[in-house]
Amino acid sequence: MAQTDQTRGQRLHPDPAAGLSSQQVAGQIQRGLHNGDSGVKSKTEGQIIWENVFTFFNLLNFALAAAVILVGSPRSALFMGVILSNIVIGSFQGIRAKHTIDKLSLISSPKAAVLRDGKRQTIPVEQVVLDDILLLTAGNQICADAVVAAGECEVNESLITGESDPILKQPGESLLSGSFVVSGQCSAQVEHVGAENYANKIAGDAKYIKKRNSEIMDSIDLIVKIIGFAILPIGGLLFWKQYFVLGDTFQGSVVSTCAAMVGMIPEGLVLLISLAFAVSVIKLSRHKTLVQDMYCIETLARVDTLCLDKTGTITEGSMQVDGLSPFEGRTEAEMKEALAALTGSLQDDNPTFLALKDYLPGQSAWYASGTVPFSSARKWSGAFFPGKGAYVMGAGEFVLGEAFRQRFPQAEEYSKNGQRVLLLARSDSPFEDKSLPEGLEPMGLVLISDKIRREAPRTLRYFADQGVDLKVISGDNAVTVSQIAKRAGLENADRYCDATTLRSDEDIRRAVSEYAVFGRVTPQQKLAFVKALKEDGHTVAMTGDGVNDVLALKEADCSIAMASGSDAARTVSNLVLLDSNFASMPLVVQEGRRSINNLQRSSSLFLQKTIFSALIGVLFIFINYTYPFEPIQQTLISSLTIGVPSFILALEPNRDRLRGKFIFNVLKMCIPAALTMTANIVLLCALSGPLGLASQEMSTLAVILTSLTGFIMLFKVCTPFNSLRGFLFGGLLAVFVVALLFLGQFFSLVSLTLPMLIALLPMLLFAIVLMLALLHFIDHVIANSQSPMYPFRKHRRARKRSA
Repeated sequence: MAQTDQTRGQRLHPDPAAGLSSQQVAGQIQRGLHNGDSGVKSKTEGQIIWENVFTFFNLLNFALAAAVILVGSPRSALFMGVILSNIVIGSFQGIRAKHTIDKLSLISSPKAAVLRDGKRQTIPVEQVVLDDILLLTAGNQICADAVVAAGECEVNESLITGESDPILKQPGESLLSGSFVVSGQCSAQVEHVGAENYANKIAGDAKYIKKRNSEIMDSIDLIVKIIGFAILPIGGLLFWKQYFVLGDTFQGSVVSTCAAMVGMIPEGLVLLISLAFAVSVIKLSRHKTLVQDMYCIETLARVDTLCLDKTGTITEGSMQVDGLSPFEGRTEAEMKEALAALTGSLQDDNPTFLALKDYLPGQSAWYASGTVPFSSARKWSGAFFPGKGAYVMGAGEFVLGEAFRQRFPQAEEYSKNGQRVLLLARSDSPFEDKSLPEGLEPMGLVLISDKIRREAPRTLRYFADQGVDLKVISGDNAVTVSQIAKRAGLENADRYCDATTLRSDEDIRRAVSEYAVFGRVTPQQKLAFVKALKEDGHTVAMTGDGVNDVLALKEADCSIAMASGSDAARTVSNLVLLDSNFASMPLVVQEGRRSINNLQRSSSLFLQKTIFSALIGVLFIFINYTYPFEPIQQTLISSLTIGVPSFILALEPNRDRLRGKFIFNVLKMCIPAALTMTANIVLLCALSGPLGLASQEMSTLAVILTSLTGFIMLFKVCTPFNSLRGFLFGGLLAVFVVALLFLGQFFSLVSLTLPMLIALLPMLLFAIVLMLALLHFIDHVIANSQSPMYPFRKHRRARKRSA
């Protein structure tokens, strides 16, 4: 309906000064001509439940459970209790996290300013209707295709077209949804809504969506693929061997094969990771942090370089005018008169402009025939007043160019005190095509200062203590930014650089490695800084709140926006600080570290079983022995040494720094246990003949040896012990002993005989010695192969660039 009406041209023609009437809006909504949902999209409850139920491993488990039930061994399907528990817990936490995100999204979702019944109204963007009159100012993201009706503005279409240069839009020219206003203000009539919008046609969504950046999930995906390819062939060959070669019963062959396949499935691993991240989302929401990308929690915890936008991060984002410093032949009264005229004529709403309005509250009688709004690329704004001339205010280096050199020492003195210094200049010539007029003469300096956030020093000190390299990036004078950074407690604040001196990509690469503070940075240079740091092997986070930060935010590995900032900044960011308080950042990092460190420990428990089961599954295809485990025994081992401890350990506090790669850390912990378990089974097979062990006796010894090796692994994972870990380890070990002594028949275990004890005691000693030896060997091999590689690759990239 909406598309049909839009294409047929059934249009309204509202007065740009009044907008649509309430009746016209109601009619457009009734015809379906509204913008549709544009908030942060989360999965439905049904999708969350579906994704938790219908996974490859769950479907395989369902099939294995059906198989053992159909052959008359329903007790062996007990492992489905674990699977069903996983499904319920995963669905519950996923839905809970969804509701949390939805609530916070309502707070931070973009709004649109429209003109209706002659009054300005602020509404959710999905309520914008066809032919609405949008009121757009700097920082707004354009939520629907529109045509400028009055005023003019500069827009950045980089999120849609990839072109980052600002484009001037005047009455009659089109505005694309998904682009954002850089400077100026205008009213615009909506041309398309919903699916007809340009952004929706080319991307399906005007919001920029980043590729998932998660080392953990990439590693798990790889593991799942390997297991998925291997498990069915191994299971098929094992059944063939059991049934056709060894002549086992059909029921026995099915049960043994199912036991091997159940052991290879890390049934709770993917759930555990999703659950850990979902819990993190809920925890961070309590600290007024909206997580728009769940995996950015992991990325931020791995960040080694944090690029800070000064305004709104170190400073409050509000400013104050400290005074005026007129040049020779000029007076403070002249400057105030010109500044009052500029503030009365321009519609800028940045902190500098608002500070000037507070400083000069009166009305000016001057009339402006032309204005040039401020943009972060130009770094100046101005207006032409007939009979008075053109007045320009902005960064001296950009307004006067080389001619500012003679005034630079005076400006530098003020900058050293941490003040922002603006130049006021005049010319008799008007502006041409938004360019500076010729014959500009400096009138004086405007002195403005930032207000440091009270919590900034503590936050900066936290990141410095954690080994994170901090880079402060600003469009202000480098000396001013350096002084502000020093007041905020930034280490190396005296290592500053004026970005106007950086001419090439090589200059930027050198500068980002040498300096900590950057001034006079353009939006394109912010983007180049982030790219250079990433190319040098760093994991980069970027904070920002303005439209000039969007390009860099989009490029960064993890982007953090302030809720008080622009729509565009919030749209492209992974995290939104709803209270616009940078002090929340350490909590996010700590939460990420807790999740990842705990997941590494818990994942090692799951993968030891998977690797062990795969190894003995292949082994028993080729040796003349019956597979020693039943599914119910696998359930006992997995529940006590993997399932229960992994979920408890994954949610406990942990603030350790991250070291190494996830997959290496996990393999380093789990391979010794997996190899020890496999060696135990091989040795057991070798001793079973001389000792005359029956198949059930072998099965019982296999369960005991595998479980105790699992407990040795759990002991290592729990180190260093605290009260929770001590209670967990002791309690689970006690449960295993009870199951062994009193529930043997249920778990298909037999009482220990003398030959079994003769085999068990030396094998336990063998398992402990082998485990310790393998841990020592793996620690040294992995550590030696991992630590030199990063600097080697880094130097190799550097040599490549220099060549």
